[in-house]
Amino acid sequence: MKKIKKVVFPVAGLGTRFLPATKASPKEMLPIVDKPLIQYAAEEAVSSGIKELIFIIGRTKNVIMDHFDSAPELENELLAKNKKTLLKLVQKIVPKNIDCFFVRQNKPAGLGHAIHCAKNIVNNEPFAVILADDLIKSQTPCLKQLIDIYNEKETAVLALEKINKKESGKYGIIEYNSKNNNLYDVKSIVEKPSPKNAKSNLAVVGRYVFPPEIFSQIEKSKTGVGKEIQITDAIASLMNNQAVYGYIFDGKRFDCGSKFGYLQATIEYALEHKELSKEFRNYLKNLKI
Repeated sequence: MKKIKKVVFPVAGLGTRFLPATKASPKEMLPIVDKPLIQYAAEEAVSSGIKELIFIIGRTKNVIMDHFDSAPELENELLAKNKKTLLKLVQKIVPKNIDCFFVRQNKPAGLGHAIHCAKNIVNNEPFAVILADDLIKSQTPCLKQLIDIYNEKETAVLALEKINKKESGKYGIIEYNSKNNNLYDVKSIVEKPSPKNAKSNLAVVGRYVFPPEIFSQIEKSKTGVGKEIQITDAIASLMNNQAVYGYIFDGKRFDCGSKFGYLQATIEYALEHKELSKEFRNYLKNLKI
């Protein structure tokens, strides 16, 4: 069995929910305290055993390339001023044994289309997908939890979260045949159903592990919800040939694609930040609301 060593980050979206902040800067570069969202995602991937990071970027996303590139001028300046701690922070953004690839998506055409842009680099291997605006805090990285299941089942695994059915119009929603603890044998999946048509309250969120066969299913997909090529439709087609599993991961998800979720993440990560925690807690205690 081939090990999963590659992850795809679809980061070509326009981030319209955060305008005007995202007019010239990608939403994935919005910081949670002192690290951008995309760095948290990359660190989760590396901690899960990934060796190759594949970024699907758009025309305005070159700053993501810059973030994961070396910065000799900055590093020399930090070295000259003996700021060794800051120098280490900059240099460890991409560990030396990790390779980064950047692919330009020529038009915003949906998550399925973005993932398909990585086909030639994935090269007929199983791979993972992380959506950076779903920030997940967990002791065991969420992606590693999915990879461990893939290593056992050798088929697609989707991260699941229980939601209020009123929110089903925001997610891909699964129906399942059976379950074993938090692992579900997926029967069907539908993109953004209305609450009355949703088959469950189990939503697919921000982490996927796919066999390479998903690419041929994407190629067969027609434009769906939002006139885009949806990965949900490709997953539904994949189930005609092999099992697909969903897993309610151990951890807490922050929807940083929304302003409220982004603020929640900022507060909770600040409360755990080694430099800020004590001062920030005191500030919140004394805050008059």
